Amino acid sequence: MGKPLNVGTPLNVGIVGCGTIVGQYLASLRRLKGVELVAVADLDADRARAVAKEWTTDARDVRAVTVAELLAAEDVDLVLNLTVPAAHAEIALKAIAAGKHVYGEKPLAATTDEARQVLEAAQQADVTVGCAPDTVLGTGIQTARKAIDDGLIGRPVAATATMVTPGHERWHPNPDFYYAPGGGPLLDMGPYYITALVTLLGPVTSVIGAASHPRPEREIGSGPRAGERVPVSVDTHVTGVLVHESGALSTLVVSFDAVATHSSNIEVHGPRGSLAVPDPNHFEGDTRLFRLGADVWETLPISAGYLNSGRGYCIADLATTPPTHEPRASGTLAYHVLDIMESLLASAADGASVTLSSRATPPAAVPLTDLSRTEVDAP
Repeated sequence: MGKPLNVGTPLNVGIVGCGTIVGQYLASLRRLKGVELVAVADLDADRARAVAKEWTTDARDVRAVTVAELLAAEDVDLVLNLTVPAAHAEIALKAIAAGKHVYGEKPLAATTDEARQVLEAAQQADVTVGCAPDTVLGTGIQTARKAIDDGLIGRPVAATATMVTPGHERWHPNPDFYYAPGGGPLLDMGPYYITALVTLLGPVTSVIGAASHPRPEREIGSGPRAGERVPVSVDTHVTGVLVHESGALSTLVVSFDAVATHSSNIEVHGPRGSLAVPDPNHFEGDTRLFRLGADVWETLPISAGYLNSGRGYCIADLATTPPTHEPRASGTLAYHVLDIMESLLASAADGASVTLSSRATPPAAVPLTDLSRTEVDAP
């Protein structure tokens, strides 16, 4: 059994994986009360040592250790799993076996089978599992959710979600995992959009999808490997329709094969108005409303969410969630999102609608809160 998460008690964090994304988490950890970084590990020991050196001060000692040492450390309460998607389940299961709580980057695992093992192991060990994205807890998506909850557009009937880019190989020095199993635009960027759609409109009951894989390899455009070509073994353009339990229909397009779009990241439509929702890959952004009978879009004032937040705020949210409640960025929600994505790909493969076996309750709304200064309200 793991150490209980006690509201108001400092939470000691150990990070596994010190790659590109770690900097964004470190920036947030510096601002959060009640969350302390105590150890870091990476297969590249130099990267771990660099992070530890940056964080060690007269008042704080951050250790660079091996993964095994970090998992065994008695002072690590929660493992922040920032490894590549193919390793998410392996590290999570080892952390759970060591009695640690886990928060991981998305997706929860490479497959729903692996993700199910993680959740079952966590339940047996009585530890908590959380998973990115936590961008939906920021003021952007939460302000949009409040507008919907307040009835500004009436009962939602439809939504669109669009993400297109030529591909991450243009800027990422090691983009291989984006084009390997567990990657692709759906599993890489889809979690942001689908988590936002579930947060705004509720769980999904069935999906139908289509996908394509037009290029067998990609050329790295920056860094020491520039010019090197990497194989593509996943679909790089995916589209689908999500049928929500509420009756709303969401149309999703995610692509590593398109250059640009004029479409809003997310739009939600109802009989009384339409909402333009900000980029779900960010914590902030304007929510715009076009009311029935109006002449122009209006920008809504920020009314909900964690102010000035960033990747890692979910950890403070988790640490302040009572044991009787599920954290907002929960493993259950991440499993439902993964199930949606896997079902979309299955539908694309055989051309038939897929009924989902999972269900998740949308996370509790976040009142307007500055988490770096005050405690979050319990969900």
